[in-house]
Amino acid sequence: MPMPEADPYNELTQDEVMFYDTDVGGVVHNLAYLRMIERCRTKLAGKLGFDLRGMAETQIYPVVVRTEIDYRQPGRLGDCIETQGRLEEWGKVRFWCQFEMRRPADGALLVTCRQQLALVQMPAGKPQRLGTLAQEMG
Repeated sequence: MPMPEADPYNELTQDEVMFYDTDVGGVVHNLAYLRMIERCRTKLAGKLGFDLRGMAETQIYPVVVRTEIDYRQPGRLGDCIETQGRLEEWGKVRFWCQFEMRRPADGALLVTCRQQLALVQMPAGKPQRLGTLAQEMG
């Protein structure tokens, strides 16, 4: 029986909260959440055809142009945090990814986030039109 294909529009990553992720009270610092989201988004981008090696070769990168984030409950030192990322919307020039961060131990929703990205050709910084993924998603 063939293995089912992974969903290319979703990614799940896990991170253990380390000391460097927290403030002196052992609470996760806001920047640490963004680093965890970055890791999930990078894995998701790889599924969408923007793997790290390919980006280095083509010099075309998905660049964050907007982040909306809500901190709902604090994560703490030693917690495992799962970040669920998914492609939310694909337009002609920009696309949106959505993230939820949870603590699996109790199911607590810690963070919700949306990020808007655009493809940019470097080093010129020239925006690129997106492909036909929007038609495939519809």
